[in-house]
Amino acid sequence: MRRCGPSERWYTIDSEQYKNTRNHMGQKREIIDAAKPKMEKAFAHFEEEIAAVKAGKASPNVLNGVLVESYGSQMPVNQVASVTVPDARTILIQPWDKGLLGALEKAIVNSNLGMTPSNNGETIRLNVPPLTEERRKDLMKQIKAEAESARVSIRNVRREAIEAIKKAIKADGLPEDVAKDGEEEVQKIVDGYSKRIDEVLGAKEKEIMTV
Repeated sequence: MRRCGPSERWYTIDSEQYKNTRNHMGQKREIIDAAKPKMEKAFAHFEEEIAAVKAGKASPNVLNGVLVESYGSQMPVNQVASVTVPDARTILIQPWDKGLLGALEKAIVNSNLGMTPSNNGETIRLNVPPLTEERRKDLMKQIKAEAESARVSIRNVRREAIEAIKKAIKADGLPEDVAKDGEEEVQKIVDGYSKRIDEVLGAKEKEIMTV
């Protein structure tokens, strides 16, 4: 029976170490990759909520969430009509089927948008009222609350990822240095989303205060 020489034994050990390192790195990457889409989902929800805030300026986003009864189904406005903004205070809705004008008008009224639809038999016109100082303050509170909610959701995902990393240290022998790198990478991703939240929030604050 042939025995391994010293150089062959070292080669075997190095190969095992390399294999273990690859496994540990892959485990770290798997945890981080699982966290990313959860953070992105929280950020995307925040963007949607912010876009739907009526800041006193005409925008098609004002109609986000308004559903219209169309042939037995509840449809978003932008799927049954074209929505345009002729000027800063006006939203114009032109249904592709004029038979939906009544349903569109009813849906807008029932959505409590704070705007009275004007139906001329061809299109529906919405006039966006200017913001009062009190309303501006309420909107500022609302968007800041949405931003904080997004930050909390993303921090919760970070906590889950770090807990998974710590669990891997105990259960699977994940090296401390690999775990630390993983935690730092997760924090960098969180910092990136925090910056993006601040940017979206800042733009919306400016929109509210300058209208």
